[in-house]
Amino acid sequence: MEIKTFLKEISEASGVSGYELQLRQIVRRTFATWADEVKEDTLGNVIAFKRGKGEADGRHYKIMLAGHMDEIGLMVTQLEGGFIRFTQVGGFDRRTLVGQEVVVHGREELPGIIASRPPHVLPEEAREKPVPWEELFIDVGLDEKKLGELVRVGDLITIRRDLCELQNGWVAGKAFDDRAAVVAIAHCLEVLSGLEHKWDVYGVATVQEETGLKGAMTSAYGVAPDIAVAVDVGFGEMPGVSEMDALDMGGGPAIAYGPNIHPLIHSRLVDIATRQEIPYQLDPAPGPTGTDAWAIQVAREGIPSGLLSIPLRYMHTSVETLVLKDMARTGRLLAHFIASLDAEFAKQLGLKK
Repeated sequence: MEIKTFLKEISEASGVSGYELQLRQIVRRTFATWADEVKEDTLGNVIAFKRGKGEADGRHYKIMLAGHMDEIGLMVTQLEGGFIRFTQVGGFDRRTLVGQEVVVHGREELPGIIASRPPHVLPEEAREKPVPWEELFIDVGLDEKKLGELVRVGDLITIRRDLCELQNGWVAGKAFDDRAAVVAIAHCLEVLSGLEHKWDVYGVATVQEETGLKGAMTSAYGVAPDIAVAVDVGFGEMPGVSEMDALDMGGGPAIAYGPNIHPLIHSRLVDIATRQEIPYQLDPAPGPTGTDAWAIQVAREGIPSGLLSIPLRYMHTSVETLVLKDMARTGRLLAHFIASLDAEFAKQLGLKK
C-alpha cells in the first residue's frame, strides 16, 4: 500500500462526525485488500476481520485495533440574505476559520469561503480578538432566492483542503486526526499478511469520536475483544508547546501509559518496538486520554487497552501536519505486537479460557 496515496484519498474525502458514509466506502475497499472479511455495524463502524491460526487448544483470542475516521465539521444554522450562518460539529479552533475554503453540502455541493467583517469597520477593541461564532458567515456567491433553493438549515459544511507535500516526507492537510490512524491500521493489516499470528484481529475505523467516542463504545461492545489498542494523534513539538507536552515529529509512535492503559500491554509494545528497532516515544497520560481507548477500556466488563499516538502539529485545523514514516512505524509496531501474542500473554492478563 502506498501510504501517502491512501492518506490523501481519505483526508480529502468528507466524513463529518455522524455522516461518514462517503468515507466508509473508501475505507472498506482498502481494508478488504488484506482482511478475510469486512463489515459495517449498525452505527457505521467499518470492521475488518483477519483470522489468526489460534492456539493449540483451538482457542481464538481477539484483539481490536481502533482509529476514528470522522472529522470535525460545520453545520448551517441560518440563511441571512445571501449568506450562511453556521455552528460547529466537534471542536474547531475558530481563530483559523476566517478565509478558509469550504464545501457546503446542500442540494448540490457548493464551494464557499468563510468570511467576516474586515478590520477597518470593526470597533478598535474588537480588532485584536478572535471573531465570535455569531459574526462569522459563509459566502457561496448566490443571491438570497437561489441560496434558499439549494441550502437548508442542518446541511453540513466541510473544509476544502488538498493534501500538501512538504519537505522530507512531511505532509499537511485536513482530518489527519484521526485518519492517519486508519492508514496505520491498514498498513498493519498489510504487514500481518506476511507474518504468522495466533490471535484474531479486528481493525476498526470508528465513527463519531469527535462527538463523544460513540463508535468506540459500540464497536468494542459488539466485537467483545480480549484486548484492544487504540491509535490516535498526539501533539507534535512546535513553538509555544512545552517539551513535557509534545512529541518529536518523526520520532515514531508514542506509547501511552497511565490509568487508561494496561501496564502489560504498554510494556509489551515497548519491548516489541525495541526488538524490532522501531523508533518510539513514551507518553504519560495521568488522566483521561480523550481517545477511543477511554471508551474501550470500560466496555462490557472491561477490556485491557493500549494507546499509540502519531505525532501531529496544528490539531483541529485545516493544516494538520505529520511525518509519513510515523504512520508506517505505527502500523509495523502493531503488526509485530499482534504476531507476539500467545496464550502465555493471555494468562498474564488473566483472560478467561
